[in-house]
Amino acid sequence: MSEGVVAPREPVRGDPRLFKTVSSNRMSEAIVEQIRSLIRTEQLRPGDRLPSERDLGDQMGVSRVTVREAMRVLEAGGLIEIRVGARGGAIVTTPNSTKLGTGLADLISLSPLTAAEVTEARQVFELGIIPLVVARADERDIAELRAMVAEHQDALKKGEYTMQMSAAFHVRVAACTHNAAIEMLVHSFHGPLLMSLREAQVAAPLMGVRGTNEHRDFVEAVARRDVEEAEQIMRAHLDRTARRVGRAKAARDND
Repeated sequence: MSEGVVAPREPVRGDPRLFKTVSSNRMSEAIVEQIRSLIRTEQLRPGDRLPSERDLGDQMGVSRVTVREAMRVLEAGGLIEIRVGARGGAIVTTPNSTKLGTGLADLISLSPLTAAEVTEARQVFELGIIPLVVARADERDIAELRAMVAEHQDALKKGEYTMQMSAAFHVRVAACTHNAAIEMLVHSFHGPLLMSLREAQVAAPLMGVRGTNEHRDFVEAVARRDVEEAEQIMRAHLDRTARRVGRAKAARDND
């Protein structure tokens, strides 16, 4: 069964006062917050099936349309899953890292971040996780990272290498921590990461050659469980990106 998917239980019954009536002002938002609160306090748990739209509407004193709108918000946030069929309905689920990451990504992408700020954050974050990467990367992780490097270097020879590939490598490195919170943060940061890499590419259009070689050397350092060397390679890698971002900004400011 995939992450976040749980077997549904019978509709929540128990205390008829579990779902309270809501005021007419911003009704759907009040429903969303009430159900979030019930999930936080574990009065609703993963697998619980919510009452039908009609029953929820009756208990909360709102229309089915208002309930439906609230359910869509909760589904988009990864807190419930809407299933169809005889055993369907709104099922409380466990938010997965991808859905949570997507929500964070929306917040980050809509913020006025600069490439310099993103690169500075990367220097703190990506260097900080290296001890975990080195300690926890398993054989599959190493094999997949090596395969990515080989694919990227081949793409470079064909003139097909992109900053999307570079970003994907860094996301995969973070996954080697086997820490769901770290993976969630990296997924949320993917858009800004790609933006900063493209900004650096403005100052150094051929940056992929050296970068992919450093990716290769980093993977081999991780494979040898050499934290110091892995940190040294990644620090040089990120410092150079920071300098390129700075040059791109300076050139733009002088236009």
